[in-house]
Amino acid sequence: MTEKTPYIEVSVTLPVFHTYTYSVPERLKELIAPGKRVLIPFGKRRITGYILGSEKKTEIKGIKNIIDVLDEIPLFPASMIPFFKWLSDYYIHPIGEVIKEALPGGINLNECISMRITDCGTQCLNQKKTSPLENDILNILAADSCRQQNLSKKLNQDVPNSVICKMERNGLIHRTREINKPVTRRKMERYIVCQHTEITDKKLSAPKQKILETAEEYGEISVSALKKIIPTAASHIRKLEQKGFISIFDKPVYRDPFGDTVTPDSPPKLTLDQQHVVSVVVKNLGAGFNAFLLAGVTGSGKTEVYMHAAARAIEKKLSVLVLVPEIALVSEIERRFRARFGECVAVLHSGLSAGERFDQWIRISNRQCSIVIGARSAIFAPLTDIGLIIVDEEHDTSYKQESRFRYNARDMAVIRARQEGAIALLGSATPSVQSVYNVANKKFNELSLQNRVFSQSMPDIHVVDLRKHKDYRGTRRFITIDLQKAIQTTLDRKEQVLLFLNRRGFASYPVCADCGEALKCRNCDITLTLHQKDNAYKCHLCGYSLPSVAACRHCGSNSIKRLGMGTEKIETTIKGLFPKARVARMDRDTVTRKGSLVKLLKDLRNNKTDILIGTQMVAKGHDFPNITLVGIICADLSLSFPDFRAGELTFQVLAQVAGRAGRGKRPGRVILQTYNPDHFSITAATDHDFMKFYNQEISFRKIFKYPPFSRMIQLKISGRDREKTRHQAIAIGKICDALKKENSDYKQWIDILGPIEAPISRMANRFRWQLIVKSEGVDLLHRFVRTLIFENGLHLSGNPVKIAVDVDPFFMM
Repeated sequence: MTEKTPYIEVSVTLPVFHTYTYSVPERLKELIAPGKRVLIPFGKRRITGYILGSEKKTEIKGIKNIIDVLDEIPLFPASMIPFFKWLSDYYIHPIGEVIKEALPGGINLNECISMRITDCGTQCLNQKKTSPLENDILNILAADSCRQQNLSKKLNQDVPNSVICKMERNGLIHRTREINKPVTRRKMERYIVCQHTEITDKKLSAPKQKILETAEEYGEISVSALKKIIPTAASHIRKLEQKGFISIFDKPVYRDPFGDTVTPDSPPKLTLDQQHVVSVVVKNLGAGFNAFLLAGVTGSGKTEVYMHAAARAIEKKLSVLVLVPEIALVSEIERRFRARFGECVAVLHSGLSAGERFDQWIRISNRQCSIVIGARSAIFAPLTDIGLIIVDEEHDTSYKQESRFRYNARDMAVIRARQEGAIALLGSATPSVQSVYNVANKKFNELSLQNRVFSQSMPDIHVVDLRKHKDYRGTRRFITIDLQKAIQTTLDRKEQVLLFLNRRGFASYPVCADCGEALKCRNCDITLTLHQKDNAYKCHLCGYSLPSVAACRHCGSNSIKRLGMGTEKIETTIKGLFPKARVARMDRDTVTRKGSLVKLLKDLRNNKTDILIGTQMVAKGHDFPNITLVGIICADLSLSFPDFRAGELTFQVLAQVAGRAGRGKRPGRVILQTYNPDHFSITAATDHDFMKFYNQEISFRKIFKYPPFSRMIQLKISGRDREKTRHQAIAIGKICDALKKENSDYKQWIDILGPIEAPISRMANRFRWQLIVKSEGVDLLHRFVRTLIFENGLHLSGNPVKIAVDVDPFFMM
């Protein structure tokens, strides 16, 4: 790569949109390859960069040399570089940060500044000859050296760089530049190997002889495994090495991210519908890019279709990528794939430890896995020869990342499939409006599964009008008589119940009984939620908490009325109404500990749980044949969102959670409680009629030119100072107006909504405004936003006001 040209293109792990050219010293030329990391000088610092390719340039003066090559093998294949460049361009995000987001965390080298106190500084500290701030800094450094970036945290105040520079000039402190060691690296384990096959020393003790016999039997064995056989092995192996009987060495090992072992299974016989879908997909494997939307009712066997298609892809020496929306679903689908395909399955998601994620990444890079399963970040898996990319529950908004690099993994799956010449198979029982529209426009091909696998009927849905229960008090307001009777009948038949409420906690609206003020978060413009088990009021946005005995901040009263409800209150109520039932709760509060989710699902599968209460986690993809009753506590929570997708989100979650009932031999039933029984989203979900919902929703979108009839980019403007944030938002709005006046295309085809305060006007102590740019033409829309940002001096990571670009936004709050 570097014999003809000594220059390489490098992206850096900083918020800059350009790539940079570096030269390669002769000693490092043999190590250069796209996808490897390099340590480079950048200004006065040394940072990590990623090699994107060679630069065909003639001799250029002033080009800096790279310092070192950090990887033995590339961390990502060269085929992914066009993918990263496309993402950077489309999502208007620096390419170095795109790649950093893709890779396992904690592996990059960066330079930091370390400070220590000098003898002169110690003398001035003792003689109190410094200012109060300088004195505080010297006191910290007298205890130990400190990184400059950590100094403000230790002092709990901002430390101007000018103060640090002055102290260094005066000889009070000394600053040095150091390279941070990577937090995440390969795990090494000690192994022994036998050097002699015959034991000639008869004076060896019995444990030492046993160690040699075991080592000879295994060939090589880890010390940890040896200790399980011979508990005292660690105290003997060094002496055996000194006598030349064994050799001790370190060997890289993989950390195991999987839970319990699984029993291998055999593929079941497919239904005629499943056979047709698989045959269409397989026919197109290896024949170039194609996108399919698989619309299959709940319980129709989509996962089995995925596994059959994956098996045929592997037969053709192609790799398979499977995306699921929630980590909660990864363990479920991973078990099924491992039972079918064994050790060739890898997993990638944020629930893994940094080391586990790194090991899985290396396994995939080394081509030891042909199937990768994971949540949205798995779209970056370093697979080669991809034949099939599966996106399960493609409608789910969890595929959209809402911080840092704001990408949509579902959309990226289609792009990656196109670039790799692979098949994109998007599946859902409730497809997104966007995907169905793509089918209508011939961008996707449609496949369907209209019947459940064992021809079970769809569950009967009984609607309960909560308006008729508004005068009830206590539990009767949300556990109606109809629902309570249905639960009791189901328990009497030894069947399982699922209760759904998309709100966690115990009381979602604590309010002072004396002054009427709500108990609000100090950092966000929302009320706190009581979590009774933790004896605390918590903010679900920033994590701020107060003890459950906290008084009203406005009047000091201790009389707090705990209004509203969440899954925790439902759990407490159900345990009171059905004391003999075994009740479990599945929400973010109960599945944070490692292994807790696997245990919960295992208990449900083994009928150790009678009633499961949960948020939208329980609505997605789980298959438990003994659940015959689903109770939807309140179907209206998402309808009130200030979002044009509110109706779509409501229909999808109701249809999905209703589909958990009656997937076994016994018929299912759903009790749907609502204040809006006539809303078209709810009537369509009740009738199991997706097209009834879609036809009404798409006509509404067309009238108001909402996606899919337009594209949108949202500018999220935030800052800690209310007035500076407001002024910046208004200034950006004026620039947008000026750009429209200057260009006839912009004037005709670009719509500006805002700037306006965000519905949640303060979050994590940052005041928030937003502006939406909308257009029917995606190229024109991107050109407008790029002109706005790059030709008008807007600093995306500026201080004190930050501007975030969200292409195809989902979270409008």
